Amino acid sequence: MSLIYKKATIKDLNTLVKTRIEVLRAANELDDDISMDEVERKSEEYYINSLNSDKHTAYLVFDNDSFVGTGGVSYFQVMPTYHNPTGKKAYIMNIYVRPDYRRRGIATKVLDLLVTDAREKGITAISLEATWMGRPLYEKYGFVKMQNEMELLG
Repeated sequence: MSLIYKKATIKDLNTLVKTRIEVLRAANELDDDISMDEVERKSEEYYINSLNSDKHTAYLVFDNDSFVGTGGVSYFQVMPTYHNPTGKKAYIMNIYVRPDYRRRGIATKVLDLLVTDAREKGITAISLEATWMGRPLYEKYGFVKMQNEMELLG
């Protein structure tokens, strides 16, 4: 196994969009017959805008030429607070490793690359949404459950 961890560029747009759909299907347990056309179009727009403005970093992992995993982090600005005087925040998402490559440290390495990238940008407030499968990895890395956040859906 010869793993390559590649920081994605706009040249990787097709691979990023394709893998995003694969990640969403896996995370949401969606069958292949469920249309993801709109999500695919919007994901392409997102990557074009955010990669060109340095508001997103993505890593792709390959075993030779075969895709095996990915992860991304989005950067955004909120009002400064006492605990985050810069107001800069990072949101990690899209961490995924194909089933036959799991339990080999790939997701940990991707997470480390993403956190390092955020830290190099001066960001100390990093959050993520954890699936049941990813939660042990994130807790081991040092992420803690948030107490006070709420979300309005719809």
